[in-house]
Amino acid sequence: MSFSNEPFRSVCSFSLRHAGIIRKKDAAPAATLADTLSKKLKQQGITVSVDRLDAEIDVLIVLGGDGTLLHVADEAARHSIPVLGINMGNLGFLTERTEQEALAAIDELISGTVTIENRMMLKATLDREGEASKSHYALNEVVICKGTLDRVLELSTMADQEYITTYKADGLIFSTPTGSTAYNLSAGGPLVYPGLASILVTPICPFMLSSRPVLLPADSQLRTTLKTGHGHKAQIIIDGQPAWNMVEEDCLKIEVAGQPLRLIIAPKRDFFAILRNKLHWGIQRC
Repeated sequence: MSFSNEPFRSVCSFSLRHAGIIRKKDAAPAATLADTLSKKLKQQGITVSVDRLDAEIDVLIVLGGDGTLLHVADEAARHSIPVLGINMGNLGFLTERTEQEALAAIDELISGTVTIENRMMLKATLDREGEASKSHYALNEVVICKGTLDRVLELSTMADQEYITTYKADGLIFSTPTGSTAYNLSAGGPLVYPGLASILVTPICPFMLSSRPVLLPADSQLRTTLKTGHGHKAQIIIDGQPAWNMVEEDCLKIEVAGQPLRLIIAPKRDFFAILRNKLHWGIQRC
């Protein structure tokens, strides 16, 4: 298996001829900002496409929250299109620029010099009776979860040729370092610096309290099989979107995707400052 060996963070130059804008669905402020940014870009002779992602786009500007960005991350990564996120949602770990910073961010794009982080993505494939499905990419996580009334799942999990364990849990999270601040964190997994090449495996409400999260090398190939004999069914969710229903003997394969997401960030981005601001580290509460 191969994955990107590019530096995690670098200053890049590019020629901006065609920009794409993706708006948060049914959000009037995002539509208004899209009009403002479109006019500014067109004044510079730059072609603008709204709510359309084409391979020939030089940069993709996302107006919304992290969820809006996650919806386009798969296709943007496959086409190696840099993505700039303008936060018009809530937390904004990925869409870090504020609405007030949007015009300054566009000026950076027009200048042709930006700071890019290569965010590792996961590639997920479901194998059923020897037939492999179409693969999906995940920027945050791939989740196996049981239904509300279903019994605890038994998920036999291996890393390469080594057996890890059979997780007895409500589900299992395979997360990127980028996704460590998402569902992984809620399930008790660790925070991981986004430039660390690794895959996190975190059980959801494990039956045994000794069943703990595991941090694995990025070149690991993971396989999880839903064990037979219990009539189990599960659902596989990729970055918040349903991907497959999983039945007994199905095997979910996880590995690092060949292409990272090229995320345009603020030149002086401070990961730990973002954690303090978003997660309220160091703030005393009554």
